Amino acid sequence: MPTTKKCGQETAANKAIGGVPNLHYFDFKSRGRGQVVRLLWEDAEIAYEDTRYSFEEYPEYKKTCIAEMNPTSNIPVIELNGHILTQSYAILRHFARRLGKYDGDSEEAKYWADAMCDIVIDWRSLFIQAFFSPNMKETYPKHQRSDRPRFLQALETHLKTHDLSRSGPYITGNNVTYADLVLYQICHDENLTQDGRKGLKDYPRLAQLVNAVEARPNVKAFMQSDRYLG
Repeated sequence: MPTTKKCGQETAANKAIGGVPNLHYFDFKSRGRGQVVRLLWEDAEIAYEDTRYSFEEYPEYKKTCIAEMNPTSNIPVIELNGHILTQSYAILRHFARRLGKYDGDSEEAKYWADAMCDIVIDWRSLFIQAFFSPNMKETYPKHQRSDRPRFLQALETHLKTHDLSRSGPYITGNNVTYADLVLYQICHDENLTQDGRKGLKDYPRLAQLVNAVEARPNVKAFMQSDRYLG
């Protein structure tokens, strides 16, 4: 059976978004696209319900309750005051707008956050294909040697050369956006943030962004809590 856990206490941020959201996602540690949503909520001090499905039971629920909420039968899915939200990156942008932050403070910043997020979407798609392939022992090492360093170098170059990114630790400078959390999470899921940032030793600007995200007080508290599952 899926498990549901209440996380956090309601704050003004819950009022801003219209209540306490319920996230439906895999019970896959603190990883995946659903985890980026959790991370934004943790940073913004939004109380939420966390409904998790094991990989074994998900196919059954995919045909029933998930399909009833989302015609594509994909997760994450969010329930909020009788409304259903789907598509993880649209969800992040929606909550950023509702909160009036995490979305860039100018049209240029909004564009740049969206552009960098789109690069990470392409990276994550290839990562998922390789990691969850039936031939994972062959496809994932190949991904680690080819696609992953290509994306790492591209993102490192963007962060080092774009005027906004050069003005602070985050993608758009000194203010965190949803795109920073998206980029942080793919680095985390590819095991690049662990072991003293060993996986980012050739990418110092990316390491700076990862450090800045993990140093945020609410993110730091989350990662030290029992809600963080690795």
